Amino acid sequence: MKINEIKELLCAEILCGEELLGSEVHYAFGSDLMSDVLAYVKGQTVLLTGLTNTQVIRTAEMAELNAVIFVRGKRPDQDLVSLARENNIVLMMTRDTMYTASGKLYCKGLDGVQIEC
Repeated sequence: MKINEIKELLCAEILCGEELLGSEVHYAFGSDLMSDVLAYVKGQTVLLTGLTNTQVIRTAEMAELNAVIFVRGKRPDQDLVSLARENNIVLMMTRDTMYTASGKLYCKGLDGVQIEC
């Protein structure tokens, strides 16, 4: 799924990375625990989170994520947005809860990250 399709589906506001909206993602992962992101996620994934600290961008960079979507109308500060811009990470904000946003993405065919038992 292209990031611009995600933007439309979630009625999201782009905070940075407009030039990357044509990029493709294959998975979505929702978490407020960045340790889980590092443990389970790797590349071509969009992260849904309610956390708005710079650790989110550092984690996204390490996990090679394409985009971060802040849920529940959370708006990060300008330092976080600047850091994402420097690392070529798309940032979006949606008013949807994490549950609702995840459900919308899943219903449109975006797979979740598979965690082995």
